[in-house]
Amino acid sequence: MKKIITGLLFVVHMPGVFGQQGLPVYDAGKEKSIIPDWLVKAIKEKAAVYRSADSKDIVLSNGLVKRVFRIKPNIACIDYKNLANGQQLLRAVKAEARITIDGKAYNIGGLYGQQENAYLLPEWVDGLKDENNDFHCTSFTTDSIIANPAWKHTAGALQKTFPSKGAKLDFTYESSLPQLTGLRVIVHYELYDGIPLIVKWLSVENQSNRSYKLNRAINEILAFTEEESAVVGTPEQMKKQHGIYVETNYAFNNAMRYDISDQTTHWKADSNYTSQVNYNYQTPCLLEVYTEKAPGIDLQPGEKFGSVRTHELLMDSYDRERRGLAIRRMYGTVAPWTKKNPVFMHLVSKNDEEVKTAIDQCVATGYEALILSFGSHCNMEDTAAANIQKWKDLAGYAHTRNILIGSYSLFSSRRISDEDDVIDPVTGKPGGAFFGNAPCYGSKWGLAYLEKIKYFISHTGFNIFENDGPYPGDVCASATHPGHKGLDDSQWRQMELQKSLYHWCNENGVYVNAPDWYFLDGTNKIALGYREVNFSLPRDQQKILNRQNIFDGTWEKTPSMSWGFVPLTRYQGGGPEAVLEPLNEHLADYKQLMMQYYGAGVQACYRGPRLYDTDKTRQTVAAVIAWYKKYFDILNADIIHLRRADGRDWDGWMHVNADLANKALVMIFNPLKQSITRTIDVPLYYAGLTTKARLIQDGRAMEYPLDRNYNAHVKITVPPEGYIWFVVQ
Repeated sequence: MKKIITGLLFVVHMPGVFGQQGLPVYDAGKEKSIIPDWLVKAIKEKAAVYRSADSKDIVLSNGLVKRVFRIKPNIACIDYKNLANGQQLLRAVKAEARITIDGKAYNIGGLYGQQENAYLLPEWVDGLKDENNDFHCTSFTTDSIIANPAWKHTAGALQKTFPSKGAKLDFTYESSLPQLTGLRVIVHYELYDGIPLIVKWLSVENQSNRSYKLNRAINEILAFTEEESAVVGTPEQMKKQHGIYVETNYAFNNAMRYDISDQTTHWKADSNYTSQVNYNYQTPCLLEVYTEKAPGIDLQPGEKFGSVRTHELLMDSYDRERRGLAIRRMYGTVAPWTKKNPVFMHLVSKNDEEVKTAIDQCVATGYEALILSFGSHCNMEDTAAANIQKWKDLAGYAHTRNILIGSYSLFSSRRISDEDDVIDPVTGKPGGAFFGNAPCYGSKWGLAYLEKIKYFISHTGFNIFENDGPYPGDVCASATHPGHKGLDDSQWRQMELQKSLYHWCNENGVYVNAPDWYFLDGTNKIALGYREVNFSLPRDQQKILNRQNIFDGTWEKTPSMSWGFVPLTRYQGGGPEAVLEPLNEHLADYKQLMMQYYGAGVQACYRGPRLYDTDKTRQTVAAVIAWYKKYFDILNADIIHLRRADGRDWDGWMHVNADLANKALVMIFNPLKQSITRTIDVPLYYAGLTTKARLIQDGRAMEYPLDRNYNAHVKITVPPEGYIWFVVQ
């Protein structure tokens, strides 16, 4: 239930008074308790909003993270602590946010007067002052977390509760300056149960009768402790704070990795920090989160702007595996649609009969979905009645057989026209886009494309949308495109359009494959990361390269967030040695490629005209799919990386989930032409095992003790150019 604190007091309108009598008192003594490892065992304490014992502060905590706000004379964060390891992240007080209106910057909240910026003592806070020109807090509210987007939960999702539970805290700010009359800023915080994660964003509401130019919105400003001491060096050369992972829903560039796609995280030097070691005061210890080339919008009367959503995940280790596990748990918490993982085929079709045949083959082998691949005869931009009816009938046939169906559609990396393409701000002509030439989403063609895709999906009943070349961040200098005014707002408005399509799909139960980082706005799957021409190499090379792609592409992504590729027919060149057709002649390679991907929990695009050509091939495919479905829960669990494929010795990975009966499933591959016998360490800490483990392979069970590092020392034998797997209980 929402609690509203108006006039800075619950229910009672009393300007100038900031009481929190309705909030429970925060018990700091709880911080001394031993906290179980949240990556292994669920945390009982729930996220909540508290008040300090002296009522000077508001505390946001869930037992894993604590963020404290001083409330008078203005809101300021004075404590940001990782309760799991006791790390204090904050060294100085800053504003809570900042907006630039009509070319001038204004702080949202904040306190001033801290003399030493290397650390912050609690007794200093009472002496800090506010600034008249800043936006001041007028009220705050507490609530439960609201779904964003409003995902339509469908069959096959591992998470049954959405949105994930937690607490929401909103501070409302207003300015006393006459030039800002009618502007209201709300800073939002969400804290989730069971994970050290805070999501923060801001809203700007124009309640006046004039427009304001919103040049920039900085929704997070934090003075963090430095990661290292360096007497000389630039911010780019020095390490950033590893105690926190930051991700926003504003990332693009087709890298298939968030850290490279990120457009919002800025680690800066802090000129107020004069006691730092760096001679030129260049230590990167000031975090600001904002979009570099956006929003640049004219905020009209009655219009409301929402900034990017910043996900702040506290880290307690430098270990790559542990950090990756934490990030993957974050996606399961805030974007549970990424846990959906339907078994799909990538069909290359020339006519409707081939579609029906592929649907029948999906049913016969246990596949769950069919995607009309690039090069197929499905055109989602054709909304003519005849085309809509044709694909509605085919979708109906698929659905009667319990098969999902969808299609590929290309947005960017194509030229439309001088009128509709992105206009280069340097030349004033089409071109200069990420892909050279590309349409502007705000052009007449771009706006029509968005509506055609929604119309096609809603009128045919398609369940899947594979959107290649989504909006990659192109700016556009056109002043005639109806979807944006000019260069300043072109990136933000185009991003809004792309997100609106993915939100619509997400809210209508449509599964989305898109090769860019739109997960936090509703997409389900992205590529592992690969070089397309590698699929024209001989199959033996593809096997090893695919395992490398799986190993490298699942450090920060869950298996269900990734797709791979298996060329059943010729793709990007190559001869008979590269493809699997005729399938019955390459059955061993076909099976191993499937076992590699399904054994990783990764769906691959099995691209071709059919899944099987003989009954023996059908039986092989069906057997692998049946195995995958039998172990679906553990195969879709977190991956632990054992050894990367190098072609010289064994390689493999394992899945772990401490809550399952099968707590781990291990996949080991042998690239050599002779059998190998090895003793390997199987790390079972994240499987929740502490003293012993029961391994089951080929129906045989054996018990192993665990060493002090929670490893089982297991002797394995792997056949030539083959693989083995076993479960752990």
